Amino acid sequence: MTDKASQTLHPIEASELHARRERVFLVLAGIFLGTLAMLNILGISRFIVLFSISPDESGSYQFSWGQWGEISFALAVGVLPYPITFLCTDLISEFYGRRRANWVVTVGLFINLWVVFILWVGGLMPSVPPLDPTTGLPATDDPAYAFYTIRKLAFGAVTASMIAYMAAQFCDVYLYHFWRRITRGRHLWLRNNGSTIVSQLVDTTAVILITHFYAAALPAPPEGRSLATHLLLFIVTGYAFKFVVALLDTIPLYILVHIFRKYLKVA
Repeated sequence: MTDKASQTLHPIEASELHARRERVFLVLAGIFLGTLAMLNILGISRFIVLFSISPDESGSYQFSWGQWGEISFALAVGVLPYPITFLCTDLISEFYGRRRANWVVTVGLFINLWVVFILWVGGLMPSVPPLDPTTGLPATDDPAYAFYTIRKLAFGAVTASMIAYMAAQFCDVYLYHFWRRITRGRHLWLRNNGSTIVSQLVDTTAVILITHFYAAALPAPPEGRSLATHLLLFIVTGYAFKFVVALLDTIPLYILVHIFRKYLKVA
C-alpha cells in the first residue's frame, strides 16, 4: 500500500481494493433497502391501470389504455420499483455470497418494521386530529389527511408485504445459488431468471392473497365477477409485469457483472 493510499484509507479498511468492494456493496444494499422502505410507504396507495378489455354493444372486445374495464390489468404503485430488489440480491449473491445476501434480506425486514413503527408513533403524537370512527381518517380538508391515509394503507398491507417479502427474497437467494451450483458457475442468465421468475410468483401470490383475506385492502370485485377470478386477475397482472421485468433485467445484469468483475478485480 502506498503512503498516499494509507493516508486516505480509514484504519478499518485493509486496502483500496477492499474499500472499493465495500462501497459497491453499500450501494447495492442501499438501493435494495431504500426500495423496500419506499414499498411500505407507497404500497397500495394507488393502483395503476395498464389496460383493460371490455365488451362493446356488438359483442366484440375492445382494449382501453389507462382505464378500468370489464377485465383490467392493474398493479399497485409499490410494485413498480420492486423488481430492482431482485437484481440487487442477484448481484450481491454473485460477488459477495449467499450469507451476505441473506443478511441484507434480513436487515430489509427490520427496515420495513422500523418504517411502520415510525408511522404508528407519528399517528399518536400530538396533536391528533379528530378521526372518523368509520374510516379511521381525519376530514379530507385536514392537513394530516394524507399522512393518516398512507398510515392506514401501510398498516393494512404490512403483514402481506412482510410475509411475501421474506418468502420471495430468501427463495430468490436460495435458487440463485442452487442454479449456480448445478451449472458450476456457468450460465448467468439461467440462475438470474430461474431464481427471480419463481420467487416473483411466490411474492405476487402471497401478497395478493394476504392483502385481501387479512388486510381487506384490495379493491372490491365489480358486480358479476367472482372473488376467485378477481384475485386471479390481480395475481396474473402483477406477475406478468414482474416476469417481463425479470427477463429484461438479464441485460443490465450481464453488463453490471462485466463491469464489476473488472472494477472489483474478481476473476
